Amino acid sequence: MAEAWDPGRFKERVDAVLDDLLAAEAERLVCLDEALEPVAGRLRVAARHGKRLRAAFCYWGWHAAGQPDSEELLRAAASMELVHAAATVHDDLIDDSPLRHGSPTAHVALRAALADRPQAREAARWMAMLVGDHLMALAGQLFAESGLPAAYLTRARPMWADLARELIAGECLEILATGARPDPEVSLKVIRYKTAKYTVEQPLLIGALLAGASRGLRESLSAYGLALGEAFQLRDDLLGLFGEPERTGKASLDDIRGRRPTALLALTWQAALPAQREHLATVLGRSDLDESHLRDVRELMAELKAPQRIEDLIASRTREAVRHLGGTAMPTQARQVLTDLAQRATDRRT
Repeated sequence: MAEAWDPGRFKERVDAVLDDLLAAEAERLVCLDEALEPVAGRLRVAARHGKRLRAAFCYWGWHAAGQPDSEELLRAAASMELVHAAATVHDDLIDDSPLRHGSPTAHVALRAALADRPQAREAARWMAMLVGDHLMALAGQLFAESGLPAAYLTRARPMWADLARELIAGECLEILATGARPDPEVSLKVIRYKTAKYTVEQPLLIGALLAGASRGLRESLSAYGLALGEAFQLRDDLLGLFGEPERTGKASLDDIRGRRPTALLALTWQAALPAQREHLATVLGRSDLDESHLRDVRELMAELKAPQRIEDLIASRTREAVRHLGGTAMPTQARQVLTDLAQRATDRRT
């Protein structure tokens, strides 16, 4: 614990675990039948991107309870990234998103393998769904086979059940709210369950539970994680519409075309006059959107100060998260790194 925290080195360690696991699993699939190569290929690249924030939060939940560095814990923390990989495959499928990290999403990439088949589009979607399912199963396998003592894993197992349940609930709530009248409270609830909890709070608590953390520490980490997780997704929603596609790796019109229940859209709708709402309603959900529509929506949002309100929410939630670290009994380095991670998670362009 005396060594300085090196995010780049940590990412390399997590990447090595994931690359080895996914390469081995891809090889096992191909050994079953060479026709499975396209699916194996999606497994190989499924977790190649990301800052490894979810693994980092699990790692520092462990350290916050005073535990030392551990290769076994690193493997358990890396499983959080497979949860994220599974969630993104499913999310892209639900939203019919064409791009992720600047590359075709799983269901789009798999069409090439099925180009000469009837119903190729539908078949590619089915296969992508199964890739996502397999990634979630591999996450559980990596966690269970991390090498940590069984008693440690038992302490964290209920949180795994919570993570899966609430992630699915968040996706379902988003589907139910998509296309409905924009509502800020509904949007924030979707954010909490679809992203905030599995991105920050639950990885932190899994790490802390593995380490045998006290109830008081877990409560502080939970409060930190919920506030920061919401700030993280609010930043993501803002980048989704106002970010540069070459940096975000996503299509800027996705949220408007899909009429997704983002907080940014909900706050815009809430502040809009009747004529502005009527104009916005003619744009939302259209399949033929172009850059002129994007420009119009951005200008309306800016006029109504919705982006600034989102920035204010991000700032207030980030401050709240860091405040929950104060007065909590944890090693100084853990407090410092969690404070730094709060900034890294919310002050970003990608």
